[in-house]
Amino acid sequence: MNKIRCLVVDDHVLLRQGVSRLLQGEQDFEVVAEAGDASEALAKVRELRPDIVLMDIGMSGLSSFDAVRMMKKEAPATKIVFLTMYEDEDYMMECFRAGASGYVLKDTPVPELFGAVREVYHGGNYFSARVLGKVVEELRLNGREGRTKSDSVLTPREREVIKLLAEGNSVKKIADILGLSAKTVEAHKFNLMRKLDIHNKAQLVTYAIRKKIVSLPASA
Repeated sequence: MNKIRCLVVDDHVLLRQGVSRLLQGEQDFEVVAEAGDASEALAKVRELRPDIVLMDIGMSGLSSFDAVRMMKKEAPATKIVFLTMYEDEDYMMECFRAGASGYVLKDTPVPELFGAVREVYHGGNYFSARVLGKVVEELRLNGREGRTKSDSVLTPREREVIKLLAEGNSVKKIADILGLSAKTVEAHKFNLMRKLDIHNKAQLVTYAIRKKIVSLPASA
């Protein structure tokens, strides 16, 4: 029997190892590697060409969404299932746009996780019923046929960076606050500007206020 070769990606070691052990306990799964961030995961995909990547969203460094886009370009046969704590339809839609075939919540029962991986491996798609339910409810309430956004969903780290930038902090100060290198913060800033089609500080501040990432100053 051909086993489903899996790569497990999460920056929490205990969770990553726990998921790996659960998968290894099934006869039709084989965990070929683990990774602690998106950059490492991309390197593992290039090297090992797994069938399935179980990918966390909120990790430091390279955006999981960007990593998945590169994975799908370089290893199109590899399928992606996001395993996440975010019950957010925006994140789910961004995962879908990046090229994922599955979106599973971390509190999902183990048999359902196994079923999701098998469904995706055999060419299907699997998205958490709870998040899909939120999408349906929002469409019903808004009376719309679809939901689109002019901008991409930001990762937790990107939200931190854009908030600090909008508050007037320098790249060096943001690096000190977040415990990152200035080069990493510059990379996040560049990616934010490109992703959101923002070209100057005023646009960045306007976006942050509109999305309630920062608040308008109180009137005197």
